[in-house]
Amino acid sequence: MKLNELIEAAGLTYGDSRNPDIKLVCADSRRVEEGALFVAVNGTTVDGHTYIYNAVERGAAAVVCERLPAEDPGVPCIVAESSADALGKLMSAWYGNPSGRLKLVGVTGTNGKTTTATLLYEMFRRMGFRAGLLSTVCNYIDGRAVAATHTTPDPTELQALLSEMVDAGCEYAFMEVSSHAVDQKRISGLQFEGGIFTNLTRDHLDYHLTVDNYLAAKKSFFDNLPATAFALTNPDDKNGQVMLQNTKARRLTYSLRKPADFKGRIIESHLDGMEMEVNGRQVSVSFVGRFNAYNLLAVYGAAVALGMDSEEALIALSAMRSVAGRFETIRSPRGCTFIVDYAHTPDALANVLNSIREVVGDRGRIITVVGAGGNRDKGKRPLMAKEAICISDRLILTSDNPRFEEPDDIIADMYAGLSEEERRQTLCISNRSEAIKTAYSIASGSDVVLIAGKGHEDYQEIKGVKHHFDDREKVRELFGS
Repeated sequence: MKLNELIEAAGLTYGDSRNPDIKLVCADSRRVEEGALFVAVNGTTVDGHTYIYNAVERGAAAVVCERLPAEDPGVPCIVAESSADALGKLMSAWYGNPSGRLKLVGVTGTNGKTTTATLLYEMFRRMGFRAGLLSTVCNYIDGRAVAATHTTPDPTELQALLSEMVDAGCEYAFMEVSSHAVDQKRISGLQFEGGIFTNLTRDHLDYHLTVDNYLAAKKSFFDNLPATAFALTNPDDKNGQVMLQNTKARRLTYSLRKPADFKGRIIESHLDGMEMEVNGRQVSVSFVGRFNAYNLLAVYGAAVALGMDSEEALIALSAMRSVAGRFETIRSPRGCTFIVDYAHTPDALANVLNSIREVVGDRGRIITVVGAGGNRDKGKRPLMAKEAICISDRLILTSDNPRFEEPDDIIADMYAGLSEEERRQTLCISNRSEAIKTAYSIASGSDVVLIAGKGHEDYQEIKGVKHHFDDREKVRELFGS
């Protein structure tokens, strides 16, 4: 493409008479080749402006930046108010605006993004449509799996994946929209058909610093939806209506407690599923807990908003199965039940444990194995331990992904949130494998063991190295299966 075509598509001003052919667009100077357009992004850890001269030496034909370099690099330099925003729009133009050729729905919130986006993807494929998925667990181009590196990829990878979806004949695409992605403009240049808000609780304060900043990032996603899109929110969450305050999109709601466009009620629950009422119709689903009831209502509401027949949507819901590592149930030959779940925030942990308690009642004990991630929000560690012990009969604190912290230090932060009496019900075992074995050794009969925090992950990140570790594999090894 000619430089001026790209610049115009990104909404930037270009007054230079030079108009070179652009052979690729990139924000990583190490990937620059002859004829590249280099976008100098001011990131969270690296400022791309420091690599402008390096990019030109490697053959960059032009540069997009937020401030001009001290000396003329000898190629056209286009100034943008936000080069991160420009990158998304440039990549969209480079790939021919793929999101405009898909019905793209974004899901944002603290918990439930993966389940909601994945179930929508599976539902529409089940109904005979070609669809794509961008999620924490895995990306899919129709039926082809593509490994996921981030909840929401960077604009270069994101637009490439959407373009592949278009080429594969996909009509729909569903994606998780993280607060980081919104704040870092990774979704710039995307055209959304709809947005879904699940809930908002404390998370990612190591990055956002305050809950208000975290909320603002989520809200800005809805603020920028076009009038042609729908905005589907959960008014049972105290921030649900906040998401709709400034949106131009069509406003829709789903709820278990309040009047809503998509109203649900849990009739009966057990560890293998529940009976629900959705807009007056009863349906059996293989999901457990109020948090999953909200996820299913969001899926149902979005499907109907996208034009699916409401009866067909209910039938599809009844055929859905749980997402990998989300309330994944594994039965022991001894009678006890293990549940592996990704819950890694205080609220998510409480949701899962309350769902288990509602089903188990006093017939069995709940034994929880949980840790917290290293180099992340330390403030949530004691809160997670407190939530766990308040609902569990026994608690085992262990290592999650310690990253560059010492596991025992993380466990100590969690342990500090417990009273003396609660500590008597708690074990601290930093080796995660040993912690799971210990839970198995003390579980019996109708007991339920929750292994929380990692879910679908098949690794532990220690000192910058990812070591293979899968909670589900460890459980099945114990069961001899």
